[in-house]
Amino acid sequence: MTLAKNTTDWTWLKLLCLTIIATLTFEHSQFDVRISELFYTNGHWLLEKGAQPYRFIFYDFPKLLLILFGGYLIMVLIWHYWQRRYANTVNAKVFFIRPIAALSSREVGYLLITIIIVPTVIATLKSFTHVSCPNSLFLFNGDLPYLNLWQNILAKTPAKCFPAAHASAGFSLYGLAFLPTVQKYRYKIFILVTVLGWTMGLYKMAFGDHFFSHTLVSMLLSLTLACALASLFFRRSLK
Repeated sequence: MTLAKNTTDWTWLKLLCLTIIATLTFEHSQFDVRISELFYTNGHWLLEKGAQPYRFIFYDFPKLLLILFGGYLIMVLIWHYWQRRYANTVNAKVFFIRPIAALSSREVGYLLITIIIVPTVIATLKSFTHVSCPNSLFLFNGDLPYLNLWQNILAKTPAKCFPAAHASAGFSLYGLAFLPTVQKYRYKIFILVTVLGWTMGLYKMAFGDHFFSHTLVSMLLSLTLACALASLFFRRSLK
């Protein structure tokens, strides 16, 4: 990947189009149903919702780490401000700042906003789509019909399962891949964040809280938002 200065970055728009295409293609499809059937056998899901230690490992712990990471970024921003204001008296780097000291304040700020904006936007979308979880459908011994996205919106189905909000917390770390300072590690970061997000998404799929498309769209939308914010923060294209 190369960085080109003073050009308009439309990559985010291409990603948005891909997100829409994925939504129209996979949401409310037999492909979704067949994948969920892999986690549903003899009237039971692979995992029981809330069962430990799985809930802690794949739900509580990742969310806690993301919150701590956000707090850490805030402290780094405060430290950067402190260094600029007292440049003549403060020279040493505090130990806990060192792992991310190479990043500029703009990069740290971008990363902080990304891990906040991405889950917030996706969680907000859930309240508008009204898409049911698999475990709530007649198909899987639930009490709701399997409707498409538009039908759910019109019917205002009492459900909030699309896109996948929990997985978006992991996918929000795609922001790391757009930092100019670590661009040489971009592909490795992309792979690691993808694995993390899908691990969190598959956990929810294992007890019927999401279809495959819910996590897929969450991944693509997270990438779109991270890319769009990067184009605003760094004012150069990522090609």
